[in-house]
Amino acid sequence: MADQKRVMRVLKQDDLNAIVEIDAAGSKQNRRDYYERKLDAILNPKHNINASIVCEIDGKVAGFVMGDIYFGEFGIPETTATIDTIGVDPRFQNRGVASELLDQFMMNMKAAGVNKVYTLVNWDDFALEKFFSRQRFSPSKRINLEYTVS
Repeated sequence: MADQKRVMRVLKQDDLNAIVEIDAAGSKQNRRDYYERKLDAILNPKHNINASIVCEIDGKVAGFVMGDIYFGEFGIPETTATIDTIGVDPRFQNRGVASELLDQFMMNMKAAGVNKVYTLVNWDDFALEKFFSRQRFSPSKRINLEYTVS
């Protein structure tokens, strides 16, 4: 697998089917509507910056990371970014694809002047928490608040 050509590039509309398939393999759900809306927002020319990227291996989408850059939103006076979705095709898992995607994402964020990158992980998703911990993420000093609408 080491000799396969890997290319990191900005996400584009043609990636929709591959992203939906990768997500369905992991989530066991078809979330096409969600990803159609997500790509529409990401690729909207009025959107600040398309921070989302994909990894291609031998011309096929092997993984993706979707995120956003915030320039002072939420009353936070610094440039920050979030990672809200990450996925790797099961055929390419455990081969460094997610780590390479995050490395590229972080290089892009540094170039964009981002100071901190945030993500949310369910408290009982130990595998994802361990992955982000290996990538030097640590618990934030910010508190995630929730309200249950009933």
